[in-house]
Amino acid sequence: MIAVVPSSLKPRKRPQQARANATLDAVIEATIQLLVKDGYPQLTTTRVAERAGVSVGTMYQYFPHKQALIYAVNERYLARLAEKIEATCQASYGQPAELMVEALIDTYWKAKTERPDVTRALYRSVVEMDNEALLAEFATRTDAATTAMFSNASDAAFADIASVNRVLVTVIFGTVRNSFERAHSDQDVEDLRRQLLVMCRAYLQNCVRVDRELR
Repeated sequence: MIAVVPSSLKPRKRPQQARANATLDAVIEATIQLLVKDGYPQLTTTRVAERAGVSVGTMYQYFPHKQALIYAVNERYLARLAEKIEATCQASYGQPAELMVEALIDTYWKAKTERPDVTRALYRSVVEMDNEALLAEFATRTDAATTAMFSNASDAAFADIASVNRVLVTVIFGTVRNSFERAHSDQDVEDLRRQLLVMCRAYLQNCVRVDRELR
């Protein structure tokens, strides 16, 4: 999947020094806080600058408008989420497939629920935004990590690993998002997580059985 970041959403420049990185961190966190507090419609670059303790001029050095700012916030969020998934996948090499899928579910769910208000706010912030490039980059990284992980399962060898991986990732990621959109209670979320694990384990067992029957 290849997608290009719309030129209107690209930052004007990237920080090169530690001080500039600290400023950008403050701007990103201020944006998140305001999104959670008041939502996207009330967000302005001026309010973000005030909350971050930087000048509006400094803001405009990086972001020409709030859409570019929101894009950057989501870009960072997805990059860090991808890093967590990659780390989990690498640490799971050589384990049974069922333990791999459990680790993947736990990592993704934990990442999304550490700051659930932030997750919901970011979901809402990109509703009308062209975020195809963001999703494509995230999908490329996570698909590579999860495919490599399941290829290294100690107890299974899948004939069509790409298909197996696509089903698992789609079901896991989609379930978590749907849970947020439905605003499930903590109890419902935990029950859903357990049932998702049961379903993925059953799917893996069936894939292994079918592969063995075809040999």
